[in-house]
Amino acid sequence: MGAFGRTVSIAAITICAGLGARAADYKPVTSEMLVDPPADDWLMISRTYDEQRFSPLNQINQSNVANLRMAFSRGLPQGSQESTPIVHDGVMYMIEPGANLLAIDATTGDEIWEYKRDYPKDLAEKVRSPQLSRSKAMAIYEDMVYFTAPDGYIVAVDAKTGKLRWETKAYDLSTKTEHTGGLIVADGKVISNRACSTRAGCFLAAHDAKTGKELWKFYNTAGKGEPGDATWGDMPEEQRVASSWGLPGSYDPKTRRLYWAISNPIPYTRLKRHNGKADAVPYDAPAELYSNSTVAIDVDTGKLVWYYQHLPGDDWDSDHIHERTLIHTKVAADPRFIKWINPAIPKGDERDIVVEVAEAGDIFANDRKTGEFLWAAPFPYDVPNVNMTSIDVKTGITHINENSVFKKDGDRSVGCFQNTRSYWATSYDPKNNSLYVPFQDACLDMTADSSKPLGFGPRFGVRREGVDADKFMGMMKVDMTTGEMKRIFSQAAPGNGSALMTDGGLLFWGDLNRRFRAFDPETGKVLWEQIVGGPVMTSTITYAVNGKQYVAIFTGEGQSGSRGVLDMAPQIKPVRGHNAVYVFALP
Repeated sequence: MGAFGRTVSIAAITICAGLGARAADYKPVTSEMLVDPPADDWLMISRTYDEQRFSPLNQINQSNVANLRMAFSRGLPQGSQESTPIVHDGVMYMIEPGANLLAIDATTGDEIWEYKRDYPKDLAEKVRSPQLSRSKAMAIYEDMVYFTAPDGYIVAVDAKTGKLRWETKAYDLSTKTEHTGGLIVADGKVISNRACSTRAGCFLAAHDAKTGKELWKFYNTAGKGEPGDATWGDMPEEQRVASSWGLPGSYDPKTRRLYWAISNPIPYTRLKRHNGKADAVPYDAPAELYSNSTVAIDVDTGKLVWYYQHLPGDDWDSDHIHERTLIHTKVAADPRFIKWINPAIPKGDERDIVVEVAEAGDIFANDRKTGEFLWAAPFPYDVPNVNMTSIDVKTGITHINENSVFKKDGDRSVGCFQNTRSYWATSYDPKNNSLYVPFQDACLDMTADSSKPLGFGPRFGVRREGVDADKFMGMMKVDMTTGEMKRIFSQAAPGNGSALMTDGGLLFWGDLNRRFRAFDPETGKVLWEQIVGGPVMTSTITYAVNGKQYVAIFTGEGQSGSRGVLDMAPQIKPVRGHNAVYVFALP
């Protein structure tokens, strides 16, 4: 353990009587609570291990949401804002821009404590400054709060006081690894993910939640002599890079398995990765494992149980990253809506499934136990220049669009889709068995250039050809039984807000044009709207304190996604920055 961590700010010591009593009455967060969270709490990034982002709270509902008012707002420091807060027993914990921790009263915004970390003065030279830190999720367990710090440490602080309890070095800064992802606590283990530049930093890790001791690592890419080694061709082991930079994965406590996403291989083009040979690895799966895959990991050992590769040998930075949603549903994919359907699955068969909607388009449903392919479709639309053109429906083997592969430097392609959804989370409503996906109708214009570090130049996002600029953003409702996709809302302004479904029959979501809204989840009708001080960033949660329900968001700006999509919506002139937390409740 190192000595970077400072204790707490003066504000945490001069705590008011009411907040002091709340800290004294702190109730530890047990493993049982994480498996089945109290309705009033929001204990992890998407509330539950299954990443459904559904709340059973219904005090705020369709009949009264028009009366929703701001309960409080609180300004936050300057810096990147890509995280989601958690709430336990009336206390909201958050990662502040600048990579510190803050605990506030979840009813007033008053500070309870602040943990400020002493970062190395040369951190900006080695990776990036703390103000540009991109950690997306924190966690809570027993009496500790956890986050991944940009100096390479996993940090645990006391949930009551903000004092440092332990810190563990997860990687060396010299590897150019970054804590851009986040973490969850599962089975008493802190499970974390990160971005990487060499294989040494490309791993998922488990640390003991009480002590910080490392328990296991799972490397994202196959090493020499390991299963999958041959899928990388003759690429040297340390150059086999595929990160887990995005949202953390899910966990099934019954099977004791983690379901995590691995992103595209790096550098971005096949030419750059394989010394000018675009065909050095196959165009169908498996290629460059475990890039663009879902991996099922044994939580006890960190060993691979199964994998499924959604996009083999990527050539366009087509991330199949972010959360994997766990659902129990009848599987009756309808060929009117779904392009690829496994014919061996009896129609109406009930399954535990894992669902992914890729950052670069496509939606997949796989069997949670075995990884068996169930069905998939281009997302949000089936167009000729999608990056993945075919699937062997009997085997589930995917095949990329060979017509768009860069065969030589100077080749250019406009591939779909790109950043159609990114680190803003989706939401699932178990009442109507539907997944809600906020998306942008965007593609990628890219030219190969192996002289550049990532193998491209120039490269920029574009609206899909023929798209009405006033309908650039969409909200898609996906029936998880049939696969029917229904676009229920459209507008010009893109968004980085996470979706949230509640038992009150409300879908909450916010955009980069400062609008935070509640929708009818069946029709997309806007039932309530509030203009806030800055772009809505991920974060959307709901909780209750003393019988009163609240809805909260962060505003600010991220390091990727928000800037790029705004360039595709020139008619929108949003306020940039303005880091704050906004909380709403009924009068």
